[in-house]
Amino acid sequence: MFQGSMVALITPMQANGTLDEKAFCDLVEWQIAEGTEGLVPVGTTGESPTLSHDEHRRVVELCVQVARGRVPVMAGAGSNSTAEAIGFAEHARSVGADGLLVVTPYYNKPTQEGMFLHFSAIADAVALPLFIYNIPPRSVVDMTPETMGRLAKHPNIKGVKDATANLTRPLHQRRECGADFIQLSGEDHTALAFMAAGGHGCISVTANIAPRACAEMHLAWREGRLADAMAIQERLTPVHDAMFCETSPAPVKYAASLLGKSNALCRLPMAPCSDSAKARVQAAMAAAGLLN
Repeated sequence: MFQGSMVALITPMQANGTLDEKAFCDLVEWQIAEGTEGLVPVGTTGESPTLSHDEHRRVVELCVQVARGRVPVMAGAGSNSTAEAIGFAEHARSVGADGLLVVTPYYNKPTQEGMFLHFSAIADAVALPLFIYNIPPRSVVDMTPETMGRLAKHPNIKGVKDATANLTRPLHQRRECGADFIQLSGEDHTALAFMAAGGHGCISVTANIAPRACAEMHLAWREGRLADAMAIQERLTPVHDAMFCETSPAPVKYAASLLGKSNALCRLPMAPCSDSAKARVQAAMAAAGLLN
């Protein structure tokens, strides 16, 4: 169910800073039409740290409603409070999400044992496939393959979104967790290399603005058309660079605004893109054929 080209959805905002529900629903519909194979609302790219709990739950509900079972929805349910994460997970299950994405607890800096207990408690509480989101640059902590291997024994813990950009990780995690443990890259640049090392797909930022290209790249990979897959990856590499030329999701929201898919607005403390970043985003998109 969880493989190939998945998208870490942005959360469109209206000019007054409230959720733009229509733009979000239209974005989800466009993603499915363009070939995206899985939807991941309210992750970091979806500005989960600055959404209220009610907004967080509403975005998950909308995503599930629009998807209508056509592609799986892996709902963001992370928190540095275990009880809060369980609450988000329970809500996601109640509205029909297909899986959970739970980030390693940020700011608290738990030990490996603390992370093991945190994820075990969530998986014990909610019977949905749970994916560990390991992103040390954002959360400060790094789950080791050994800890992940312990967690992989839990029947509800099914995989990882690995945003370490360390291409030895999928090899070590496969040894610790087994071949059935679903490994998804969380870093666009490494998507193909990650799959060559045992991965199953990518949860992508760039897919917000290039869903068809991302989906075609994954399809080419699965069909053994490696030259085609590499050609797409090379064409998109400057776009990947541009999406992180300043702190995400500001660049990707600006990019989405150029396509008419979202307002470029991010919530504070995320600043709008600088003029130099805007120019870089626009140039990369034009070069990749994403702008008319």
